[in-house]
Amino acid sequence: MPHTEDILHGRYAVVSCHVERPLDDEAWRRFAALQKRRPGRFAIAALMRPPAPGEDEQLWLERAREAQAHGPFGLHTHWTAPDHARPTGGGDPAVLVREQGRWLRSVGLEARFFCGGGWYLDAAVAEAVAELGYTDCTATAFRPEYLAPDAPHVELHEPAWLELRDGRRLLELPTTHSIGMLARGLLGPFRRQVVHAYFHDTDLLDGRRYTALRVGLAFLALKRTTVDLDELQRGLRPEKTMSLANSRA
Repeated sequence: MPHTEDILHGRYAVVSCHVERPLDDEAWRRFAALQKRRPGRFAIAALMRPPAPGEDEQLWLERAREAQAHGPFGLHTHWTAPDHARPTGGGDPAVLVREQGRWLRSVGLEARFFCGGGWYLDAAVAEAVAELGYTDCTATAFRPEYLAPDAPHVELHEPAWLELRDGRRLLELPTTHSIGMLARGLLGPFRRQVVHAYFHDTDLLDGRRYTALRVGLAFLALKRTTVDLDELQRGLRPEKTMSLANSRA
């Protein structure tokens, strides 16, 4: 494990999973096995979607506690439905983030990270994330193809501080690589200081994507020092600051 001061200047890689179907028995079995196996020595962070109304809350809690025991833990909010992540139909997306964060604490789960479903982040949501004491991982180093040109989204290539409307700062550890981008990285160097690779639990149900992920993580571990999101959060102090005060994001 690297010393905290070393992270300020090193070149590191972390991995997170968007656990969007935690009650799907096969998806969970594969994710839990992968998290315990620690491919490439990575402690995979579980960014979990909380149970929706009507879902089995007790089973969800059992699985969330299992995930928290094997790696960093965070909140992954889906605003519209389990299968529809981004907000629709008006309302204040920040309200649900606060509600879910407080509920996690009420059941004894200490989330440290947040990633908005569908890569959604606006100024009010960022303030809610800061109030909960989380580090954000919603920004990406790429713009997802399915997003409309005017859809709120934060694009960052390196960790940064997000300056909020009230003057507070939120640590942003952007997501930089999908499974496909990891695979393409086999053909060239990883140029960023921090590589933050992600995948979905549903990716593990596809044999080809599962294999591509395992190969990609093994290769990434040869190129970078493996840490986890907790270590990175504690040790990294970005030089860059980005203001959200006047941003649509």
